[in-house]
Amino acid sequence: MVNMVQRLYETCKDVFRNGESGYVPPPADIQRLTAVLDGVNAEDMNLTSMRLFRRRRSRQHDPPAIIYIHIYECRQFSIGIFCLPACGVIPLHDHPGMTVLSKLLFGSMHLKSFDWVENDASTSIIHNALHQGQQQGGRRLAKVKVDADLSAPCDVSVLFPAAGGNMHCFRALTPCAILDVLGPPYSQTQARNCTYYHDFPFTPFSSDGGELKADVDVKGYAWLEERAKPESFIVAPAPYSGPTILER
Repeated sequence: MVNMVQRLYETCKDVFRNGESGYVPPPADIQRLTAVLDGVNAEDMNLTSMRLFRRRRSRQHDPPAIIYIHIYECRQFSIGIFCLPACGVIPLHDHPGMTVLSKLLFGSMHLKSFDWVENDASTSIIHNALHQGQQQGGRRLAKVKVDADLSAPCDVSVLFPAAGGNMHCFRALTPCAILDVLGPPYSQTQARNCTYYHDFPFTPFSSDGGELKADVDVKGYAWLEERAKPESFIVAPAPYSGPTILER
């Protein structure tokens, strides 16, 4: 019987065979890969010990490190696990030209994700904001896709190059582990670099600078501004001890 890790690899290999930036697999392929991820659990990858969360910090006031377990990577896709201690944070970042599926293997976390608001926004308040110089200081308008607490077991999260919450952040409410599939993976040579962001509350203004009484839910929008990778975001590698993937 094929183990679940091997099945995940073979499904990813088929779904992401195109391997190009911006490629979005057909809905049937996404559903097929999601179904495989639904069947994967922490035990399938030998992720049963909490020793990962007991690693000491180098200094007393250092933030807790995020552990990354690399499972597989090729030009078309990558598979890995992020292990977050309680209060651990993966800051707001993007996935340029990528389709990403994330499964919470265990624990609880808060997920917040955004998509860019495009110039054809139908709501007049948002349309005006896009055209009245509100993108000062390099800020761009984004719409909230998800802002919720999640606990395992839960649905697989799927994001696409221009939809589904391409910019997202995770905050661990308890120790948790997130299985990530990226298609294609980050690549400097292919200009798929990870960009980090600050998010700021959205307040619409009129052309004369006065605040508008908008009939739109302003909490559903935010300004995003590029930032350097936060120094507090520390990722430490840990070895993968699950079943070996047989490349075919």
